[in-house]
Amino acid sequence: MYIAMNRFKVAKGSEDAFEALWKGRDSRLGDMKGFREFKLLRGPAREDHTLFASHSVWDSHDDFVAWTKSENFRASHRNAGESKATYLGHPEFEGFTVVEGA
Repeated sequence: MYIAMNRFKVAKGSEDAFEALWKGRDSRLGDMKGFREFKLLRGPAREDHTLFASHSVWDSHDDFVAWTKSENFRASHRNAGESKATYLGHPEFEGFTVVEGA
């Protein structure tokens, strides 16, 4: 199993716009081989930003890579730059291979 996460530092006051962007998009993840689940996580608020993370679970790293190279990926990210949310820096990607789990 493979878990892919992106961390986003969203400027204070932009949280609602950021959440609306994710809730309103057609991710097409469910059409992809090996996709298991997706979560958008809202984390702690800091002085200048709120931390968010996207969290997707895949059967394998290869299934995740296939998603990133797919037309579904391009379509779901097509309008990402038009967000009214303000980001502090670029998203930080983290990928994990599951070594143990219940």
